[in-house]
Amino acid sequence: MRVHDDAQSTMTDSLRCLETKVPPPLIALVIVAGMWLVTWVTPVVPLAEFVLVPIACVLAAGGMAFALAGSLAFRRAGTTVNPLKPERASQLVISGVYRITRNPMYLGLLLGLVALAVYFAAPLALAGPVVFAAYIHRFQIKPEERALEAKFGSAYVDYKQRVRRWL
Repeated sequence: MRVHDDAQSTMTDSLRCLETKVPPPLIALVIVAGMWLVTWVTPVVPLAEFVLVPIACVLAAGGMAFALAGSLAFRRAGTTVNPLKPERASQLVISGVYRITRNPMYLGLLLGLVALAVYFAAPLALAGPVVFAAYIHRFQIKPEERALEAKFGSAYVDYKQRVRRWL
C-alpha cells in the first residue's frame, strides 16, 4: 500500500509543474486544432448548415458574453486577469456574472469549443470540450482555488459554497 501511495504522490508532484503554466486560451487553440483535424478523419453528422450555424452561433455568443463579463468584472475591481499568476489577485470578485459561475472566462472558452464542435458536426469533436474542461479543472482551476483560499480565507470558502464552479 505504501509503494502505491509513494508512486501516486510522485506523480501528483510531477504534474504540479504544469499547474498555471499554459494560458487557457492557448490550450483552447490547441484543442481547436485537434477538433479540426478530427473532422477530416472521422465521420460527420449530415445536418444542414441552417440547423448547425444558428445553434453554434448561440453557443458562441453565450460563451463570448460570459468571458467578456468575467474579464470586465476583474478589470472594474482592479484585479489581475492573468491566469498564470492567481496569487496576484487583489480582490475577490463575487458580483455580476460571478454570482452565476466562479469561472466565467473558462466557461466562455468551453462554450466556444462546444459551439465549434456543433458547427463541425463531428461527434468525436465533442471530445475537445471534454478534454478542455478536464485540463482546465486540474491544471488551472484547482491551483487558482488553492491560491484564492490562501489569500481570501473564509470569504472565498463561503463563496465556493454559494456559487458553482461552472454553472
